[in-house]
Amino acid sequence: MYIENIQLKKYVSLWLGTMFWLIAIMIIVGGLTRLTDSGLSITTWELFSGFLPPLNPIDWENYFNLYKEIPEYKIQNYSMTINEFKIIFWWEWIHRFLGRLVGIAFLIPLIIFTVKLNFNKLKSLYFVFLLICFQGFLGWYMVSSGLVDRIDVSHYRLSVHLIMAFIILSLIYWNYLKLKKISKIKEINTFLVSFFVFLIFLQIIIGAFVSGMDAGQIYNSWPLMGNNYFPNDNVVSNLFKLNAFNDPSLVQFMHRNLAYLILIVYLIIFYKVYSNKLNNLINSINAIGIFLILQILLGILTILNGAQIYIASMHQITSIFLVSSCIYLLFINRKTSLQL
Repeated sequence: MYIENIQLKKYVSLWLGTMFWLIAIMIIVGGLTRLTDSGLSITTWELFSGFLPPLNPIDWENYFNLYKEIPEYKIQNYSMTINEFKIIFWWEWIHRFLGRLVGIAFLIPLIIFTVKLNFNKLKSLYFVFLLICFQGFLGWYMVSSGLVDRIDVSHYRLSVHLIMAFIILSLIYWNYLKLKKISKIKEINTFLVSFFVFLIFLQIIIGAFVSGMDAGQIYNSWPLMGNNYFPNDNVVSNLFKLNAFNDPSLVQFMHRNLAYLILIVYLIIFYKVYSNKLNNLINSINAIGIFLILQILLGILTILNGAQIYIASMHQITSIFLVSSCIYLLFINRKTSLQL
């Protein structure tokens, strides 16, 4: 995405930076929507009609009556009042509103910049817009899994919805970096950095499994899970079965140990950067280290406090900064031909 016009380049950069923070906010609100069990409060797919919230008591009663028809209300929240319903409704409504806002805030400038530049220079951003549209479908696909036979959404669909959000965030950030001047640097092994980023994204998926199954509310001890390193309600052989991803204690075990592996790989990269005196990578690798340690500490506190909402939310917020810093490292460790 090479842009000769300096002023226009600044506008595109400002737009992508704004989109990055909008999507980051949406990820945070989405996490709070999950942590407050608010995701099933709106039981219909309203692409346009849901743009405005309920404006009178009749509208509120209609939404509440629709909520009363699903298993979450009948089995778990049967004593809920309409005022309590409004609390969970607002979280889901804000999340959906932000989704619409992201779509509009991305599409309109994209069309304007296409007129001023051309489609070929922005085709990577059209791909991002398609992913944003697909993300809206994934959101409803996730919600629909909790409307019939269960009181929660599928943790598989939740993980796909979350990882897609991080993919969109990363692609926007990557395109933003392509507009910045970054000096040529000495590189380290690209595979090692790519593998590290892959592990971070895999950890987000497993983390979504933990959240989706409320697996953070069991084995609230560290470094052991109860009295053992391995959960005592399981056997090691179960870890190698496909059904392991449906077992809360095994999923928590995976999440913990993947964090240890990520830390080991980080220390290898850290050693290579410092031993080879790659000065241009030092700030980046230090930033990753700060966010990684903070993420691990917040993860431990989340477990010790039974996934208490404030700490769990901070754990997710830190993941945004960790992923972004990893994408930055991956970007600056690539050929300068990507940096225009």
